[in-house]
Amino acid sequence: MWTIVLVASVALATSGAAVWMLDLRSTHADIDDRLVLTRQELRRLASTGVDPASGTPLTDPGQVLQTYMGHSVLGSGEGQLGIVDGAVRLVSADSIEMRPESDAELVEQLLPMANSGNSTISDVKTAAGRYRVLVVPLSDGHTTAALVRAVDLDAAEAGVWRTMRLYAAAASVTVVLVTALAWLSIGRLLRPIWELRNATESIDERDLTTRVRVRGRDDLSALAAAVNRMLDRVQRAVEAQRELLDDVGHELRTPITVVRGHLELIDPADPEDVRQTSELALDELDRMSALVGDLLELARSSQSDFVTPEATDAETLTMQVFDKASALGERRWRLEACASGTVMLDPARITQAWLQLAANAVKYSEEDSRIWLGSAIGAGFGTDTELRVWVRDEGIGIAPQDLEKVRRRFARTAQAQRRAAGSGLGLSIVENIADAHGGGLDIASEIGRGSTFTLRIPVRLPEPARPGAAERDG
Repeated sequence: MWTIVLVASVALATSGAAVWMLDLRSTHADIDDRLVLTRQELRRLASTGVDPASGTPLTDPGQVLQTYMGHSVLGSGEGQLGIVDGAVRLVSADSIEMRPESDAELVEQLLPMANSGNSTISDVKTAAGRYRVLVVPLSDGHTTAALVRAVDLDAAEAGVWRTMRLYAAAASVTVVLVTALAWLSIGRLLRPIWELRNATESIDERDLTTRVRVRGRDDLSALAAAVNRMLDRVQRAVEAQRELLDDVGHELRTPITVVRGHLELIDPADPEDVRQTSELALDELDRMSALVGDLLELARSSQSDFVTPEATDAETLTMQVFDKASALGERRWRLEACASGTVMLDPARITQAWLQLAANAVKYSEEDSRIWLGSAIGAGFGTDTELRVWVRDEGIGIAPQDLEKVRRRFARTAQAQRRAAGSGLGLSIVENIADAHGGGLDIASEIGRGSTFTLRIPVRLPEPARPGAAERDG
């Protein structure tokens, strides 16, 4: 609050100082303009040498001064006198309040200026006050004269100072009002923040489910919503960390136990036993290494930089993945559709997920069976448009009751366990890649007939999909 008051005070003081300087400069400029005009008028009269009112010739500088002073009009705070042959000979009418001749110190400083022969405009300071003085010498070779026009600076600046006093009073009242309003407003604004702080302090690592209540649509409500989103991210990160630790502890315990048991029973004197135990230990270590890699991949999937979308040609991506997948196993590979258009996605991650699905199709299908890959761009849910990439096989299939089970970490059906070894993490990684793109994974399967895994990725401004006119053999 005091910062607001301080800023307001500094702003008002700075503005006041600027106004004072500009007003003072304007006042001095007006004074100088009037003095310059006076000099021009006097010189014009001296050059004509004729009284404009009577037409009488002016024969010497003294008459010029007398005539000019008699016809000139003085403003408030202005006075004049005429110096002839080094002495004050002419003064203003008695009705003029400002009497420069009454200030002896001023006259003493003016006499040398009048005798210098140069016209000057300068500031003169005496014990009686401050003056802005114009001295205009005149001479005809016989008589030397000078007009002195003096302006009382204290009187001229009085209006400026009066304005500044009014400004200072108004500024003081403004500061008081700002202080009062800030006191009331800050108190009202901080009350919800205090409530927000109390609510967030009640959240600890054991309970991350508490959320701040959002009321209204003001900035504080937006802050509360942002805090809730932050807590959601923290909760997901903590849960992912706990899940990772649980997975590591659960899945690594078995291979470690196997290796430890065989090492404890190994007969160092039996070369064949040593060889078999070494092979078993290396096999288990390879399995642990692959498992750790999959777990780290799953842990990374919750990070914001897990995917890096870029403009990608869907047709080129499809052809590249098809070529790579064809080398995964002796199958009859088919490309049944190919999308056409530029989409925003992470090509490396989509390739990883697509090839994982293709590898699963190889693992759970017979040699020389058919595997289809395809891609298409079309309408998704609602009005969104999405890229769909899929893998379809003629493998063992998945029972309807197991379709949701296979999505979970380390979950494998009984048929899959009998068919091939695996960690059960591949499909979880694929689904996380889809989620990171804002999409999803669809699974359709029939026991004994095969499965279709479809990756859905939302796209922006797609071009129509181009179905393949003919299947391409792999």
